[in-house]
Amino acid sequence: MSGRSNVRRATLLVTAALLCAAVGACSSSSGGAKAAPGSRHPVTIKLMTHDFFATSNGLLDSFTRRTGITVKVIKSGDAGRAVNQAILTKDHPLADAFYGIDNTFLSRALDAGIFLPYTSPELSQVPTQFQIDPKHRVTPIDYGDVCINDDVGYFRDHHLAPPTTIDDLADPRYKNLLVVENPADSSPGLAFVLATIARYGTNHWTDYWKRLKDNGVKVVSSWDQAYSAAFSGSGAGRLAGGDRPLVVSYASSPPAEVFGAQTQPATSPIGTLLDTCFRQVELAGVLRGTHQQAAASALIDFMLSTTFQQDMPLNMFVFPVRQGTPLPDVFTRFAQVAPHPFLLLPGQIGRNRDTWIRQWTDTVLR
Repeated sequence: MSGRSNVRRATLLVTAALLCAAVGACSSSSGGAKAAPGSRHPVTIKLMTHDFFATSNGLLDSFTRRTGITVKVIKSGDAGRAVNQAILTKDHPLADAFYGIDNTFLSRALDAGIFLPYTSPELSQVPTQFQIDPKHRVTPIDYGDVCINDDVGYFRDHHLAPPTTIDDLADPRYKNLLVVENPADSSPGLAFVLATIARYGTNHWTDYWKRLKDNGVKVVSSWDQAYSAAFSGSGAGRLAGGDRPLVVSYASSPPAEVFGAQTQPATSPIGTLLDTCFRQVELAGVLRGTHQQAAASALIDFMLSTTFQQDMPLNMFVFPVRQGTPLPDVFTRFAQVAPHPFLLLPGQIGRNRDTWIRQWTDTVLR
């Protein structure tokens, strides 16, 4: 769910009200930095993350009150760009912790050695399917499915059945309707490329992208440019004159549109093609070179606490990894989890990602 998450997962258009009635009402939940440095020795740490990181007002302040640790958030572009910046500055890190790396870019960061191993005690509450680094250099925080979203109203008004599969997107009926993100910069863009590799195999996936190119696919740099500007189904896209009714985004985009509407509709204005989804897991880690390792580790614990996990759905529109975390009603009603998402092992992605991105660039942009 960095996109998205992003399920990346994430979609990340709205600034949510507090998930709990007040942050203090949540702070009694179990987990989260109880053994962190005390307020008698206050410290400030920096958290590097992508541009779509968001929390409820006062949430990080509650962490400060409990631990004496103040968190300064450094937003560094889309997930791919943020990871690249962390790697380029690893000898003189710009932050103490990093959040927002996902399984599509993970091996690049692990190979560069930018994270310190840390095993959070809160991992006992996280299913093993999300613990994708056995050395615990990074800690899973959330997950989501990167999928194609469709503008329900467009297809209704044009008396055209929306596509349902990846195969359908190359059908001439959907010519000039799809916008995607560049996989070199965008984690949801890369996730969708990986979905096509998982679907068509390493020998034939570029043939599929040739078909998409011939069918008028539009490529932009970031998720925000795709979803908030080019996609006709989002509120922001409609205001910006977006004319593409198909977009690479998240299975959690439908509840984001409902939640962000001035008057919440009974149904979401956008749908999700569940046959197109790639499972994205977002992770956090302590950056090597920090002088505040204990404080950064305490922040990781807090991000796995019920307090933080319960806050995530309505701020970043991702699913929490902590088992038993309650979800808000709009999320349970409108968010969907793909029953059979496309998957590739992080090691396979790591060995081939740069080659695949070059092949994609040669196929689609040249």
